[in-house]
Amino acid sequence: MSAIRLLVLGAVRQHGRAHGYQIRNDLEFWGAHEWSNAKPGSIYHALKQLAKQALLHAHETAPSPAGGPPRTEYELTEAGGEEFLRLLREALTAHDQKLDVLSAGIGFIVHLPRAEAVALLRERVAAMREWRTAVTDYYTPEEGPGSLGHIGEIMDFWVSSADFGVEWTLGLIRRIEGGAYVFAGEGELPVTVLGEGDENPYATGERHPGDTA
Repeated sequence: MSAIRLLVLGAVRQHGRAHGYQIRNDLEFWGAHEWSNAKPGSIYHALKQLAKQALLHAHETAPSPAGGPPRTEYELTEAGGEEFLRLLREALTAHDQKLDVLSAGIGFIVHLPRAEAVALLRERVAAMREWRTAVTDYYTPEEGPGSLGHIGEIMDFWVSSADFGVEWTLGLIRRIEGGAYVFAGEGELPVTVLGEGDENPYATGERHPGDTA
């Protein structure tokens, strides 16, 4: 699973309708260019591919206020909304997701009902525990990594990662069950996207051909 698809669909969803530069600006505002492959080229490529797949609807607009050529604004289709939720649920449950996918999932978790978010995270905990058990069929943590030579360090790394992942996820579950954050259906969700013309303190300053597309 690619984090960029979830990130782009989620950013468009929060705007309702947005052009490529707005989406890029949002992802940089979230720091996604540091912890994922959300670089300018991949963002504009994802927008075009998602439109080809009928997950986004592309609107041709009037020339930009700065006098450049017309921009394309994107809006989620019904299928795009369904794909966003599917990717979000997958990001939160699969134990073997890359960190950028999990990070994207956590970033959009409040777009689910609170009870569903907790249930998905519990699935993640169960999957990580099952995976840890599978690893320990080959490696016994109590004997230490040296029992398998330097290859044991790999097993130790994965077991330690699973232990941390379970602990961290259970902590998040406790915070959510304790009432932290506003989830879907509970009121107005926090605004995490930049408005047109808002300054982005984390902008990279790089230009891309898609900035005027």
